[in-house]
Amino acid sequence: MNFTQQDAQTLQNIIKARRDVRGNRFINTPIEEHKLRTILEAGLHAPSVGYSQPWKFVVITDDTIKQALVNNFTQENTKAKNIFADKPLYNKLKLEGIVEAPINIAVLYEPKEDAVLGMTSMSKMGEYSVVCAVENMWLMARALNIGIGWVSILDEKKVLKTLHVKPKTQLIAYLCVGYVDKFYNESELKTLGWDKEKVFEECVKFI
Repeated sequence: MNFTQQDAQTLQNIIKARRDVRGNRFINTPIEEHKLRTILEAGLHAPSVGYSQPWKFVVITDDTIKQALVNNFTQENTKAKNIFADKPLYNKLKLEGIVEAPINIAVLYEPKEDAVLGMTSMSKMGEYSVVCAVENMWLMARALNIGIGWVSILDEKKVLKTLHVKPKTQLIAYLCVGYVDKFYNESELKTLGWDKEKVFEECVKFI
């Protein structure tokens, strides 16, 4: 299948419009089942080392589980506030939307017992494959005008215990998913001045 320049431009627009959505942006509009499936299928079509497909997606709507995750976040965020004590802006940031988002998705890595092609030298390639799945989901959600926020201020072991996963499973991403009242034109952290945006020349080296 060949794509047109218009297709490429649309993809570029989606990539540039992707945002990490905070809890203060989610609205109480249910996600249609077929759109949720489309987002999940985008994750399933990510590249994976040795065609291992080492991912598992846990879709969460249960309020009790969500509250456990909020408690987890609150404890971990208290530690983070101490780390960023010299940055007053940190306390003003809304850094999760666990309850506000109608759907949460825990994206897990389930390692295989046997050797995996492509992982004999670089053992982290399995986890990286799952990260590719997250990016696919994020872009598809944005194309559907659905927001995703990645919550990383969590105690991984407690999350896995809450979800009752099998041994050796790793948490790669905890995503809050839902419709939003608006998407920012630029990264919120960039707009607020948390850090500056790197330019092309800083990130790319030709040798």
